[in-house]
Amino acid sequence: MQIFNYPSEAARRRLEAIVNRGLEFKKKDMLAVSRIVEDVRKNGDAALLEYIRRFDCPDMPADSLAVTEDEFAAAAKQVSRRFVSALNRAARHIEAFHKKQRQRSWISADRPGTLLGQLVRPVRAAGIYVPGGRGGKTPLVSSVLMGAIPARVAGVKRICITTPPTAAGTVDAHLLVAARKAGVDMVYKAGSAWAIAALAYGTERIGRVDVIVGPGNIYVTLAKKIVAGTVGIDMVAGPSEILVIADRHADARYVAADMLSQAEHDPLASAILATDSKPLASAVAGEIEHQLQGLIRREIAARSMARYGAIFCVESIPAAIALANSVAPEHLELQVKAPFEHLAAIEHAGAVFLGAHTPEPVGDYMAGPNHVLPTAATARFSSALSVDHFLKKTSLVYYSEGTFRREAADIIRLAETEGLQAHARAVRIRMSKKGG
Repeated sequence: MQIFNYPSEAARRRLEAIVNRGLEFKKKDMLAVSRIVEDVRKNGDAALLEYIRRFDCPDMPADSLAVTEDEFAAAAKQVSRRFVSALNRAARHIEAFHKKQRQRSWISADRPGTLLGQLVRPVRAAGIYVPGGRGGKTPLVSSVLMGAIPARVAGVKRICITTPPTAAGTVDAHLLVAARKAGVDMVYKAGSAWAIAALAYGTERIGRVDVIVGPGNIYVTLAKKIVAGTVGIDMVAGPSEILVIADRHADARYVAADMLSQAEHDPLASAILATDSKPLASAVAGEIEHQLQGLIRREIAARSMARYGAIFCVESIPAAIALANSVAPEHLELQVKAPFEHLAAIEHAGAVFLGAHTPEPVGDYMAGPNHVLPTAATARFSSALSVDHFLKKTSLVYYSEGTFRREAADIIRLAETEGLQAHARAVRIRMSKKGG
């Protein structure tokens, strides 16, 4: 594990390589996904089933596209009580947090003769994409909860999930139990770009939705990018990332473990430590090498750390925070003696984890805030998935005749300044006796 003194030219080059891995897509991938999306848009279920049979389940019958009540019932019998208990606790926490995000419609009469306001309404239908997780063998139940619960809290009437089926045409029981817990109406056995296209445009068996959220591979990400505008999306997400700020009080084992928790996601994931303690930097480097040996996803994590991992030794914790603000990381951990003292200085981060006993996985599964977070420095201008993603706001405007007449001349003047004669006339005509 490389250790860099920051700032330095070597550190600058390393940081630049990490940050700039970003959201760049190959032209061939964009073309391939565009063809898939257009195929499903034009040909509906026929195209959708062709892709499912080619890539996931060779014998998928058309009438098995949606998970049945019998499948849900069977799933409930296959999972352990301990899983259900953990799921219920996580769901409670996630729901409680997202309920605090709810907004209400409002009307203001602050200016005499006017009523101005905003109607807040949920979208009618939402689609949650849930990755298959290594051929359906590692069900990403947290993605179900993080996508569906905010939609339900927002008041969305129809919530559906698409997820890749196994080769046998099944969906993992844990995922189905989570879907029921989260209030999902339908689960469809479809993955990748073809599932995103089906949600965006609708097919004979899958109704179109208004918003699509959830993580996925590059084909899912590109498909969401293509259909954005036809539907709302949460974000165009890049690889996972973590930046840990730690001082001499931090435990090197904790820091290394947290960095590896992101590195195991993807060879493109990044894990950075910024510390003002050189002894800690050396200890963390050694711990990473040691802990790598016991990981099932050792090869993935090792590639990630080799290409996009780094330890930066800085002069002070404020300097580490300045570095973090320049990166705008998805996950930012403050493993320092007094983490809350530094919170005000943080400008850009998807989520901040404070203290030694708040590792990033707490946020992935249990704490309550959403784990779908902005990546690739987009935390500079975007936010975590929330109830807001499933809401739309309509402005309300009412003028009395008296207020209209008081402000009409100014409205006409602004319209004519912009050269919009018909706009001005729509006001002026009401000022005449005939129009008024």
